[in-house]
Amino acid sequence: MKKFFFLIFFILFFSSNSFSQDYNFKKLVKLDGPWGSSFLNDSELIVTEKSGKIKIIDVNLNKVSNIKHNLNFLDYGQGGLLDILFEDGFIYVSYSENRGNWKSSTSIAKAKFDKKELNFKNIFRAEPPIDSGYHFGSRLAIKGDYIYASAGERGQGMIAQDPTKHPGSIIRIHKDGNIPKDNPKFVGGKNWLPEIYQIGIRNPQGLTLSPFDGKIYISNHGAKGGDWFGEAKKGENYGWKILGWGGKNYSGTKIGPKWKPGFTKAIHYWVPSIATSAITIYKGDEFKEWNGHALITSLKDQSLRKLVFDDLSNIEETIIFKNKIGRIRDIQVHPINGKIYFLADDKLWMMKKS
Repeated sequence: MKKFFFLIFFILFFSSNSFSQDYNFKKLVKLDGPWGSSFLNDSELIVTEKSGKIKIIDVNLNKVSNIKHNLNFLDYGQGGLLDILFEDGFIYVSYSENRGNWKSSTSIAKAKFDKKELNFKNIFRAEPPIDSGYHFGSRLAIKGDYIYASAGERGQGMIAQDPTKHPGSIIRIHKDGNIPKDNPKFVGGKNWLPEIYQIGIRNPQGLTLSPFDGKIYISNHGAKGGDWFGEAKKGENYGWKILGWGGKNYSGTKIGPKWKPGFTKAIHYWVPSIATSAITIYKGDEFKEWNGHALITSLKDQSLRKLVFDDLSNIEETIIFKNKIGRIRDIQVHPINGKIYFLADDKLWMMKKS
């Protein structure tokens, strides 16, 4: 009988840790609180550090260089320099803008790319500015001529239900900052700010465009439970803080139901919280069997999870690895070879097949 239980333990233990045999991790460079990243080309990655630096990393030579910039940011709590995105010769950054007297906003700025200095100009700033170091979001995605951005609710709870204020919403603007004419303007008897695309979101630290179905997907960091992965939908409401998505307040009290009719339903939930962070829909050759699958990173859980979600009635979740490289803040897929790059704790990592 003892031999039987030992055999079962052996099988379960090694099957749950099989990632260590399947994947090879390489530590590339050390960084200081890295937050967002974007490939400039097939060898260079541009990276933000929350404390204020923008760097270029040659992922082949492991060489790091700094770029000067003029962003008026506030490194306060969870705020600082956040996501960064390169497209067609321009750099887009989301950041906590210093609005004076410890007030800040989740703002977006744009600059023509230059390896020596970036002269940013704001194309969006969340109103109102708030004295809080919590829940800025914030990720960026480009679809055609549109920028989608996530703006957290700054720890203000029900502000996410107020479409006359930006915090707690998905923002949709043109790449020059102009407002799309087909954005929601009046929903459910309420006037919406013209930049708002969707409301009712807590702390959305993941946002990505799927190269397969052309949809924008979001991950949301819940409270004590209630993390989710879902789709950005025009004029809809994810329900925070009317809904708790299965989570509770940090005091242990109930927030609200997981979901109820009239609100957007997420594709997948996590209770307890894994502290969802950046996401991507994988497309590449290194892990070609993952093409079209969602990759979800986490902070608290320190894991990479894969979701197969083409059949919404039967979501398949796989933990690719856990407790391997630390708290994962960002994920990027190499544009040519499909290897995966992570910003985790204070390092840049690369993952490939063994």
